[in-house]
Amino acid sequence: MSRRPDVEADNLQAWDAADRLLLDTAADDLSAAASGAVVVIGDSYGALTLAAAARHGLSGLRVHQDPLSGELALERNARKLGLEGAFAHHGLEPGLVTGARVVLLRLPRSLDALEEITELIAAHASPEVVVYAGGRLKHMSTAMNDVLGRYFASVTAGLARQKSRILTVRAPLPPEQRPAARFPVSSRHDVGLAAPLELWAHGAAFAGPALDIGTRFLLPHLAGVRPAERAVDLGCGTGAIAAYLALSDPNLHVVATDQSAAAVASAARTAEANGVADRVEVRRDDALAGLPDSSEDLVVLNPPFHIGASVHAGIALKLFADAGRVLRPGGELWTVWNSHLTYKAALNRLVGPTREVARNPKFTVTVSTRR
Repeated sequence: MSRRPDVEADNLQAWDAADRLLLDTAADDLSAAASGAVVVIGDSYGALTLAAAARHGLSGLRVHQDPLSGELALERNARKLGLEGAFAHHGLEPGLVTGARVVLLRLPRSLDALEEITELIAAHASPEVVVYAGGRLKHMSTAMNDVLGRYFASVTAGLARQKSRILTVRAPLPPEQRPAARFPVSSRHDVGLAAPLELWAHGAAFAGPALDIGTRFLLPHLAGVRPAERAVDLGCGTGAIAAYLALSDPNLHVVATDQSAAAVASAARTAEANGVADRVEVRRDDALAGLPDSSEDLVVLNPPFHIGASVHAGIALKLFADAGRVLRPGGELWTVWNSHLTYKAALNRLVGPTREVARNPKFTVTVSTRR
């Protein structure tokens, strides 16, 4: 199996021991399940979905993957195995889990992401649903049991194997015993504009409704960006940069892109809450794949430094390269990054001459000009 179009490296795999343990633990229920009764959530690159289809002859699998790169990798791997018709992609909405009897869930690291998923399953799956929730021990905590236990009567931990563990979850609580649905959530932030910036976030959105500290350091320096009719907020998250740019310049159109379904939904809600939805176009995209070469004058980026649970510089380098591709000669990439990552040489190589705009003990703001 391949991770493409996600970053590939010798220390990055398309599957892991937690995937194998999930499949082994759920094997009897998967073998007995009817077509259309199985849901897979958080399948990184398709290992769970395609193994369920190939080993157990299942079809009608409903799959939710937050990253677009995961969806594209699943489709690519399915074509290689001749399993294209075995599954369908779904958003994190009731149709994903309505009437489901078996759910395979890779536990997200974020408790908010887990809660949004759990409340959806408890509200819309079959009362007989069994959820097999698995992960790597280093990323699991008893707080996950607590989240699941707020919505289900039974949460049982299995034995660990190869540093992985499965939680088996049964018996959705009746509505009156469950917490009220609370996502998306919001908060307001003073960023020097006429009114506070209102951020909205779904559970899996990075930093939730808080304003990421790197973004907070970057925003006041954006007063120095070159004049442009359009800007791109690459890896937009909850849409803080996109909304800030649109509020700062009433003539500016902003394209906000992110591969995360939760981020895109959050950014759209943020734009609407701040009254700039008519000038902020939110897209789910693999980096800037939907934009042509040499088409933009301004890109702004606060790059991630992790791919899923793995800390890896590859994702930032991919975003730098794509920004360099879409910028016109003379166009600018404004970036904030953790100072210890020393990205300046990569920005010089992948975009163009790069100068430091600001620096504090933790973050560096740079502007790179396309050659």
